[in-house]
Amino acid sequence: MGRVIAPQDNFTRSQTVMPAAARTWVIKRNCSATPRQLALVFGSIIALSMAFGIAFAVLGLWLVLPFAGLELAAVAAAFFVYARHAADYERIQVCGPALEIEQVRGPRRQTWSLPVAWTRVESETTRGRSMRATRCVVVASGATRIEVGNDLTEARRVVFARELRHALRAATSVA
Repeated sequence: MGRVIAPQDNFTRSQTVMPAAARTWVIKRNCSATPRQLALVFGSIIALSMAFGIAFAVLGLWLVLPFAGLELAAVAAAFFVYARHAADYERIQVCGPALEIEQVRGPRRQTWSLPVAWTRVESETTRGRSMRATRCVVVASGATRIEVGNDLTEARRVVFARELRHALRAATSVA
C-alpha cells in the first residue's frame, strides 16, 4: 500500500516506495472501543440498571422496572448503530489510467472507477450537522461527484486533497 490515512492522530505514512502512478489511501474511522469492550460496557449497564429496577420493584415501585427496560432498549439501539459503522472505510487508489474509489458505509458498499485524465479534485465548503462550515474533498469526473475523506479532520483533508491532486497529475503525465 502506498499510504494509509486514518482520522485524528492515527495519520501514518507507509514507508513502501511505489511509483507515482500507483498510490493507495485507506481512510478509516477512529473507533476507540473494540467489540469485546463494547459488550462488557453494555453488560455492566444492563446489570446495574436491572439491579436498580428490581430493587425498586421489590420496594413496591414496580413502574421503575419498565422504564429501566426502555432505557436499556435505547442504549442497545445506540450501541448497535455504533457497531454497525465501526468498520466503515474508504479506499482510494490511483493505478495506471484509472482512479478507483471504494466506500463502505454500514452494509452498503459502493465502488467507482474513473479515468485519471478526466478526474479532478475539488475542495468545497459545506455545512455539516453542527452547522459549522467545513471543507470537504470532492472527486469529480464528468457528471459523477464523489465526496471522500469525511472521516478525516479538516487539516488532514487538506493534506489528502493535495496528495491526491499530485498523484492524479503524476498518473496523467505517465499515461
